[in-house]
Amino acid sequence: MKQSTILENNSFFTIENNIEQPALCSVTITISKDLVKSFFEETAKTLQSSVQAYGFHHGSVPIEYISAQYRANITEHLKEFFFKFGVINFLFQEIRARKIFVAGEPRLVDIFLDHENNARFIFELTLFSPIELLEWRFFPFKSPNRKNYKDLDRQVEAFIQEEKTCLDGYVSHAPVTIGDWVNFDILVVGHNNEPLHRNFVQNFWLKLGDEEIDGHLRALFIDRCKGEQFVANNKGLQDYFSDQLRASYNFLITIVDVIPYNYFCFDQFKDHFKIKTNKDMHKKLIEVFSYRNDISQRLTMVEEAFKLLMAKHRFYPPQHLVLRQQKIILGAIQKNPDYNVYRKQKDFNFWIQQLAEKQAKETLLIDQLIYDENIVVDHTDIVGYLNLDKRPRMREFIYFNLPDTKRDGQEMPWPKYELSRICAREKAINHVIYHLTKK
Repeated sequence: MKQSTILENNSFFTIENNIEQPALCSVTITISKDLVKSFFEETAKTLQSSVQAYGFHHGSVPIEYISAQYRANITEHLKEFFFKFGVINFLFQEIRARKIFVAGEPRLVDIFLDHENNARFIFELTLFSPIELLEWRFFPFKSPNRKNYKDLDRQVEAFIQEEKTCLDGYVSHAPVTIGDWVNFDILVVGHNNEPLHRNFVQNFWLKLGDEEIDGHLRALFIDRCKGEQFVANNKGLQDYFSDQLRASYNFLITIVDVIPYNYFCFDQFKDHFKIKTNKDMHKKLIEVFSYRNDISQRLTMVEEAFKLLMAKHRFYPPQHLVLRQQKIILGAIQKNPDYNVYRKQKDFNFWIQQLAEKQAKETLLIDQLIYDENIVVDHTDIVGYLNLDKRPRMREFIYFNLPDTKRDGQEMPWPKYELSRICAREKAINHVIYHLTKK
């Protein structure tokens, strides 16, 4: 049985193949009973200030009474808390590290959690047969040409100048403000501010929103600076990790990095696309300013690269993956004010199905390429990806978009390895285009 440590022998990862259905496998992430017990006891302590019981003064209900009477509530709360705080991060980390070729999303099948035992989170994965990639670097590829309007060059120069002006006005190491992406480490501490488990540290990304509903999470970071470490009892974090119980954890938070919204970073842009000169940077920026038939040169280039790869590699995605992608596409289209016009068009459902199949195949192919090319995502890659998210025009460079970062209108934290998975796909298609267009 293979095991991977997440917390000094407190958690491990096991895989079991399904003999009757080879395309399925079961993955179990186990959390040690020591970790479960310490969080169970800490949760009971945090409830002491809010629980009311006959015969006891407010705030003086014994911990033993709370643990016994609220056992089921605390158990359900911890299932959600562990899943969001560390399990999902660890799951995506291990899938990539072990190069498990998964079709679609992992499915949570069951959770076994008890105060006195190890906790087990059981997932089902649909496996896909490896795609044997050919020597794709030598495929003939013709890059789409830009439009030769001088105005495009002026637009790019104006964009560069505008962002450089923003940079000149930016104070280095300025406090966090609305629109910034914040990267932070987080762990749970007791009321004495000592970590419950010092190595149970998780890493998240959060975009600071400007809506009223974002207030709690925004207040956590606003006006703070990179490198700051502080203890916070924050309703936004409590609700994100679990809103099933009025638990009130203290979190030790360290701001690892900040991506300022104030300016677009051209140094990060150059690193992201392996660009060495300003002339080449200008040429690259033209890709999202030059349009033909409402499609940018950049998007055309990506589409043509995928078209070439697909023509050389024939395979069919699982039907469940296509159906799932159809739901995602329809969900996005339904938000468009012209949805009712679109759905009345002839062959609407057919083209949705075709697009879903295309996107499912692209994802499978790019995931295989990630493993074959040993593409690894580090912090710099994530920063380069999120730098593109700052400006609507620059988002044209992103092909594998982030899913909606909001839940019920509120910006939510993103586990590091869930974000890394998307960044890996983006890095892979950039890797393909770099080599196909390399002279």
